[in-house]
Amino acid sequence: MSRATERLTVAQALVKFLAAQHTERDGKRARLIAGVWAIFGHGNVSGLGQALEEYGEAAGLPTYRPQNEQAMVHAAAAYAKHTARMSTFACTASIGPGSLNMLTAAAGATINRLPVLLLPSDYFAGRIPDPVLQQLEHPSEHDVSVNDAFRPISRFFTRITRPSQLLSALPEAVRVLTDPAETGAVTVCLPEDVQTEAYDWPAEFFAPRVWRVRRPVPEPEALAQAAELIRGARRPLIVTGGGTLYSEAHAELARFAQAFGIPVAESQGGKGALPWDHPMCVGPVGANGGTAANRLAREADVVLAVGTRLGDFVTASKTAFQNPGVRFVGLNVLPFDAGKLGGVSLVADARRGLEALEAALAGFEGSPAAYRAEVGRLKREWDEVVQGCRTPRPEKAEMAQAEVIGLANEVFGGKATVICAAGSLPGDLLKLWRCEDPRAYHLEYGFSCMGYEIPAGLGVAMAEPGREVVVFIGDGSYLMMNSEVVTAVAEGLDLTVLLLDNRAFGSIRGLQMSLGSPSFNNELRRRDAGTGRTDGPPVEVDFAAHARAMGASVWSPRDYGELEKALREARAARGVRVVVVPVSLDDRVPGFESWWDVPVAEVSSQPEVRKAREEYEAYLKKQRRYF
Repeated sequence: MSRATERLTVAQALVKFLAAQHTERDGKRARLIAGVWAIFGHGNVSGLGQALEEYGEAAGLPTYRPQNEQAMVHAAAAYAKHTARMSTFACTASIGPGSLNMLTAAAGATINRLPVLLLPSDYFAGRIPDPVLQQLEHPSEHDVSVNDAFRPISRFFTRITRPSQLLSALPEAVRVLTDPAETGAVTVCLPEDVQTEAYDWPAEFFAPRVWRVRRPVPEPEALAQAAELIRGARRPLIVTGGGTLYSEAHAELARFAQAFGIPVAESQGGKGALPWDHPMCVGPVGANGGTAANRLAREADVVLAVGTRLGDFVTASKTAFQNPGVRFVGLNVLPFDAGKLGGVSLVADARRGLEALEAALAGFEGSPAAYRAEVGRLKREWDEVVQGCRTPRPEKAEMAQAEVIGLANEVFGGKATVICAAGSLPGDLLKLWRCEDPRAYHLEYGFSCMGYEIPAGLGVAMAEPGREVVVFIGDGSYLMMNSEVVTAVAEGLDLTVLLLDNRAFGSIRGLQMSLGSPSFNNELRRRDAGTGRTDGPPVEVDFAAHARAMGASVWSPRDYGELEKALREARAARGVRVVVVPVSLDDRVPGFESWWDVPVAEVSSQPEVRKAREEYEAYLKKQRRYF
């Protein structure tokens, strides 16, 4: 019996297949692949490039041109994050350095459990022109390429060496992209000759397909065990992570916390799940935490970890939870995360899991009244501390990062999406930015990747046109990845970039000095000809002129009055707006009864290092080696 076929190249078939894939959850449908980020070279211009030009736009799969391969994967990941992982982008680059430039962002996507589809070009499968330009030659493994570096950071990896392999590889790739537990970077390597080879494809391969994003429910036995622990708790605490937001379980979390009087502490990924003024929202916990959450964590007897992977910042390197009898319940769609810290493993979608837990706790009156009163008092005290840190003090010689954050929050409000990734800004934003919307806080902190910020601004602006986007970026990150300002201008996107300039890698300088070392090689200074060290005069960078040269509208305020005026003008303007703000290098937000394990030299001739080592060893004694 003959079946209908369509003769297309491998690249053309891939484009048509991707255009036909959709996701669905709770009755809401989305296109899985919203478009393709592409930088063409000799590895893909005549294959995938030709296919996208001929078939992409017509099939609803537009192509976007970034300036940097790493940046386009960041943009795709940010888009996926803002759409709650229901939609993402494909990213293609040429063989060799182009494809290898995607590695860093691919690792970030997998670490943050975000779906991105990577289509790196590869050497000739036919091997006649061998080696080709930009091909790695290995002395003992003739089939290895630089793309094999994607294997450990991808949730799915394959190399298409014959056209027919696409028939099984693409459905499996899409299955992983749409699975909430398995998702991450998915890599399909495409040899440049195979991209152009023709094949007779079964017509049904291109039929529209809807992938239902599953919401697994918890097992009854685990649910009963978790409910029993919560019923017996006197000082329960919830820690919310990114999984709460990906599951869109913020309403269920608010209802659960309120019903049972359980305070909710935030991780970087989970901030925004509750509005800052919700009575049970006690702010951030752990190394970047505040006094309310950290004091509650210290004595908590049962911790419900919802959608968090319990990284070292959340647990303050396993010093946050000091109650000897503390027990954990891990509510997570990923079993790997659900079982951490010896917890009851409640493997489920965050929304379904909270709904099931609420039903299992029917009749439970919740936490004791005295505990609720303590939570309320700690929350009020913490809110006062935050307000004090955010309030500008015009009498100071330099503007402070914390006060810039507070002023920007006042101008843009709590519903604009704030974006950041690395340095001291994420910790300050976690403590000080006040969110009123589940999509108002967008931090990449699983990988803490410098350079994520501006590409992420593109991703969010594309995911939700009309939403206000505020990108916070330090001068160090800006110098690493500023190229996508040009892309945002070319695409006509609206976003505001707050470039905070302290002439340094200020975060690491602060960490360096807190560990006893003097400032070394972290400030942006000229090399001193006499000493040979990088401690000469500061390097003056005209960031305003640079951003303006790339097509952005630019403001350069010098005090808080000018800053407020600039922010209000930027908010009212359209296009890419860059506000360059000089800030103090040393006026920093303090820690709040927290710690982060960064080892200090065990021996040193420097007295401050020896002192820091003594303090470090004291903290090591507080570490819980096993829960």
